[in-house]
Amino acid sequence: MTEKEKFFEEFNNGLHRIGRITLILGTLLLIAIPFIIGAINGVMPDLGGFAAGLAKVGVIYIPVAIVEFLVYSPMLGVGGSYLSFITGNVTNMKIPCVMNATDIAGTKAGTPEHEIISTISVATSAIVTMLVIVAGVILLVPLQPILQQEALTPAFNNVVPALFGALGLKYFAKSPKIAAIPLLLMSLLCVFVPAMIKETSILLIPSGGLALLIGFVLYKKDKL
Repeated sequence: MTEKEKFFEEFNNGLHRIGRITLILGTLLLIAIPFIIGAINGVMPDLGGFAAGLAKVGVIYIPVAIVEFLVYSPMLGVGGSYLSFITGNVTNMKIPCVMNATDIAGTKAGTPEHEIISTISVATSAIVTMLVIVAGVILLVPLQPILQQEALTPAFNNVVPALFGALGLKYFAKSPKIAAIPLLLMSLLCVFVPAMIKETSILLIPSGGLALLIGFVLYKKDKL
């Protein structure tokens, strides 16, 4: 093992250790909040209702969380994954930031360079997001008349589609054989079933699976 590989392994081991601790603490704090509030105010949540509500939400979000983890982790790397999943906004903030940063740096997934760039880009995104939120809270009242104008409503509703459209086009162009069929099918689905537009996390499962299948078939036929 070279000195570089040894350093990289130690670096990742440190990230895993810190990441696991912070994720466990973060999860415990999120779950504990309603119970702490209930204990302070003398009104504890009904455990039966809590379990029933958790089960109803979990049926949808647990499979989605597993799929997002499997899809996003190779792009985010070790450090980027831990930071992304604990700070949130993975799809609409962290993934675009990492994709753009690694594309500019020209790094490949799984390399030490990719891990460093990914971790830095996610950390930067998280810090900038917090600063923007702070600025937004401070300026919310002065800017409220402007932000509530009807003319701006369509723009706010299309920020994420516009962001991913710009980023996606570049990657679709790199692998048109893989992207064409999933893109066409998902577009037709959203056109004929508009309610699915808001279910992007669920659509990741069939579209990602189809893309993997097409890529595998093309690889076997040596047509990539």
